[in-house]
Amino acid sequence: MGNAVEQLALVKAKIADAERQADRTAGSATLVAVSKTFDAETIRPVIEAGQRVFGENRVQEAQGKWPALKGNFPGIELHLIGPLQSNKAKEAVALFDVIETVDREKIAAELAKEMARQSRTLKLYVQVNTGSEPQKAGIEPTEAVGFVQRCRDTHGLAIEGLMCIPPADENPGPHFALLEKLAREADVGKLSMGMSGDYELAIAFGATSVRVGSAIFGSR
Repeated sequence: MGNAVEQLALVKAKIADAERQADRTAGSATLVAVSKTFDAETIRPVIEAGQRVFGENRVQEAQGKWPALKGNFPGIELHLIGPLQSNKAKEAVALFDVIETVDREKIAAELAKEMARQSRTLKLYVQVNTGSEPQKAGIEPTEAVGFVQRCRDTHGLAIEGLMCIPPADENPGPHFALLEKLAREADVGKLSMGMSGDYELAIAFGATSVRVGSAIFGSR
């Protein structure tokens, strides 16, 4: 595998090709470069190459590197793509621009409270556990549409999209199709789905953002 800047260019080219293959508008699928476990010095060349959207799994890890990077490079959009604990809501709202893992009432309530307190409006996604895996975060598919509505009605949250992580040992296609169906039913326009091994397929199913880490930065 080449260096991260070379790999970034390759991934972007594959995204553009997948958009063409799916008869989608160029640039309709945003690349979220997943930088979890990589330090600021590894990430910096990728930012310098023009990438501005990044994903992190843990609030505490992100706090160690992103405040300085965001200070040095304007226009960074930072996504939380790992589970959020309610006691980290304050820090998450202060640092992140997008939270993709809203999946229960307590988190929705804490985010609403913190965004009001900090006068920050984040973009929010509901994470759906499309495979109903007991060890994985996310709301059950059968509860997703109702939960999105409660986020809006009860907590005053503007839910922008849905996110999923299909089971590792299954064909991701049906999971992507299910998420797209739920998004239509919930009247949300964004779909965060697809990772290093299946992002091109996710684009064919309508992904508006793909979360790619190892294909850019290498294995962890």
